[in-house]
Amino acid sequence: MKFKFSDRLNKLPVYLFAEIDRLKSQVKARGIDIISFGIGDPDLPTPKAIVDVLKKESGIEANQKYPSYEGLLKFRKSVSDWYKNRFAVSLDPETEVLSLIGSKEGIGHLPLAFINPGDVVLIPDPGYPVYNAGTIFAGGIPHIMPLKEENDFLPDFSSIPKDILSKAKLMFLNYPNNPTSATADMHFFKETVKFAKKNDIIVAHDFAYSEVFTGEKENRSFLEAAGAKDIGIEFHSLSKTFNMTGFRIGFAAGNEDIIKGLGAVKTNLDSGVFQAIQLAGAYGLDNELRIVEENNLIYKKRRDLLVGGLEKLGYKIYKSDATFYVWSHVPKINMTSKEFAISLLNETGIIITPGSGFGAHGEGFIRFSLTINESRIKEALVRMGG
Repeated sequence: MKFKFSDRLNKLPVYLFAEIDRLKSQVKARGIDIISFGIGDPDLPTPKAIVDVLKKESGIEANQKYPSYEGLLKFRKSVSDWYKNRFAVSLDPETEVLSLIGSKEGIGHLPLAFINPGDVVLIPDPGYPVYNAGTIFAGGIPHIMPLKEENDFLPDFSSIPKDILSKAKLMFLNYPNNPTSATADMHFFKETVKFAKKNDIIVAHDFAYSEVFTGEKENRSFLEAAGAKDIGIEFHSLSKTFNMTGFRIGFAAGNEDIIKGLGAVKTNLDSGVFQAIQLAGAYGLDNELRIVEENNLIYKKRRDLLVGGLEKLGYKIYKSDATFYVWSHVPKINMTSKEFAISLLNETGIIITPGSGFGAHGEGFIRFSLTINESRIKEALVRMGG
């Protein structure tokens, strides 16, 4: 018996990386050692103290029950304290913070709370694929906001047609940006607030890479902008901050009504985050922020090594001190990003991410992740001709 996928599932783009995954297996079968710059999964360990808290709290019977839907107040209080100390942003932990099973889950569920069939969602391209997927699952219409290098990969709000704006209900933003590594300053965030208020649009800012920066400037929160809480929320993940990707713990913070809408969706679709994980996350926010500085020093060394090596090989790099990604032009003008990635894998055993995997406007670029150690980066550069 053959089953047909739903129309909404069929609307999702073809999984670009399927062929690369297949080729990876073939190259590995030839005995070639694979070096992967592909996935954004930190190779650095979760701080031991956080893991110890998880171990301890997992054994407590009260933590083995269903958690509260909105999340432990202890965790949400740690989030609000972190926002106050880090960004001077005040949040009510009871009404303006929501625990998430990772920020990806919250981002994907948000359109279900506010988008009706036919409503438009403004989506950055290149961008995290979940923005588009969540929109399609909710029956919304994605409208692409091109992110161009000449504009430092910031969207141009003035280029959005009026008929689109009249139907737009939600806009996704992501700074520091995946995949481009671009950042946004407070001027841009203030302009975003004005634009959103004028057009009655909810702003959902994906802030997963807030703590990853290798320069002297710290990343700014969208919620720092005056009036941001009137129209927006911010998504954060402890995956990158504390190398907790497998724990699946994050949070949303911001406008009370938007938080309430997202919470209503989650109440019907999941049963919350394991309390022991929330307590481990709270401990991290309260006690382990020094690990951020240590991680960033490591990423800086890796970035300097990789960028320096790639530039010697003729790669044109977009310079940034944020995220643990390096965004580069495809070095061969006669190849698409996918063709170059496949060629590099076949010839050297090195995996990179084609820019087209993040949308049509990612074509012409490739992404390297800094989540491998310096010796592997050096080996990769040698294989690439360095």
